[in-house]
Amino acid sequence: MPRQISNECIACGACEGQCPVNAISMGAEHYEVNAAECIDCGACDAQCPVGAISEK
Repeated sequence: MPRQISNECIACGACEGQCPVNAISMGAEHYEVNAAECIDCGACDAQCPVGAISEK
């Protein structure tokens, strides 16, 4: 199940650098996860300082 980033995202970019398959990129207002590319490894979760990343 791919991860998702909520509106609580502060667009710090910490998660993007941790994604081993580059499935995270900046969207219109905050970072977003490309569900087709996400391998659900959870590497991004631990990096989010506001807890905005969760399982879909």
